[in-house]
Amino acid sequence: MFHCFFPRPRLFFSSFALFSLLCVVVWFTLGESLARSLSVGPLFGFDYPLTLATGADEAAQAAFAAANESATNFFFYQYIAVCIGAFTAFWMVAYPHPWSRWSVLGTVLIIFIIWYTVQVDVMINEWFGSFYDLIQRALQAPNSITSAEYWSQLWSFFSIVTVYIIIASVSSFITKHYVFRWRTAMNEYYTARWGQLRHIEGAAQRVQEDTMRFATIVESIGTAVIDSVMTLIAFIPILWVLSQHVTVLPLIGEVSNSLVFVALIWSIFGTVLLAVAGIKLPGLEFRNQRVEAAYRKELVLGEDHGERADPITLRELFGNVRKNYYHYYLHFLYFDVVRWTYIQTDVIVAYVILGPSIIAGTITLGIMQQIARAFGRVSQSFQFLVRSWVTIVELISIYKRLKAFEDAMRDRPLDAIEHEPDTAPLAP
Repeated sequence: MFHCFFPRPRLFFSSFALFSLLCVVVWFTLGESLARSLSVGPLFGFDYPLTLATGADEAAQAAFAAANESATNFFFYQYIAVCIGAFTAFWMVAYPHPWSRWSVLGTVLIIFIIWYTVQVDVMINEWFGSFYDLIQRALQAPNSITSAEYWSQLWSFFSIVTVYIIIASVSSFITKHYVFRWRTAMNEYYTARWGQLRHIEGAAQRVQEDTMRFATIVESIGTAVIDSVMTLIAFIPILWVLSQHVTVLPLIGEVSNSLVFVALIWSIFGTVLLAVAGIKLPGLEFRNQRVEAAYRKELVLGEDHGERADPITLRELFGNVRKNYYHYYLHFLYFDVVRWTYIQTDVIVAYVILGPSIIAGTITLGIMQQIARAFGRVSQSFQFLVRSWVTIVELISIYKRLKAFEDAMRDRPLDAIEHEPDTAPLAP
């Protein structure tokens, strides 16, 4: 599943994680000194300003800060480009692989795009704070803001989301090709060994359909995990700073930096709750695929052989499909009750926390919006398993089906569930 597309998959992903951590540490410890000596920004007009004179006025201070920020931002992207180039070049040269252009370069590019969209999200969060503070001023005192201020804020938002739209569209295009290339690699790998695999139940479906679903879901979950991690890295410091505006929690009292701790505790609670409620779903989904495959196979055989697919056999096979799905729906019923109760409660958690501060009038509308949005982004990232559990259940089922191929190719015994008859009764 992975070796056919990635060079040394375990080493590749673990080295990427460690190298990324090293790059982050170097940036925060040596970034400033490296920037002033290695930046090529001056070639493009992004010079670091000279030392600010003592007693400089506000305009000079603002210009100094803006120039320094622009030069630092330029070097930051230069630094990222060098890190990405070094990692990619190493893997493509040291561990050549037929699919390395997509598996190595494509993976790194997709991760970079995810990081950039998180940065855009941070900018949007900052915009919400300033925009709603402007709205509060306008509603409290008529004619306290000018039309230029109002339309300037909206134009600022439009300029931010325009970049986001372009990046998201490019990301979607690249991701679609990335997934299909992975499917192609798995397809070539399995069809080259078809003689070893053809005896496994539903082998045709596993090659034709499960490979595509596996690549799509793994890519989707993988990017979601990376997005969650990067969102936490970007938004936890923001939420930590915003916590100074919320010092009192309902029923608890004064708690410092409360927002981050509440987001963490609430998310852990939801993750454990959903994991317990949905613990039986992967096995049920796997059995659904088995009975569906048996029913489909009989129908296909009936197209070429008149003695196959008789009404009695089809009725029995479809009865197995119906029985399995009814059992599956029953388990999904209580899982959905738990899941939707948690998700709907999550909508108001931030406002419950902000209740004492809102009632006391100690925060502005802009700060409230920033806190609510940042809290939502942090809690959603912590709640990755909660929001992806249904997809993870499907992935586990597909993985079990493709794992049978891997076991057959290596002459390993198949999992016990592969030997169950298609009509095996299900445990309640």
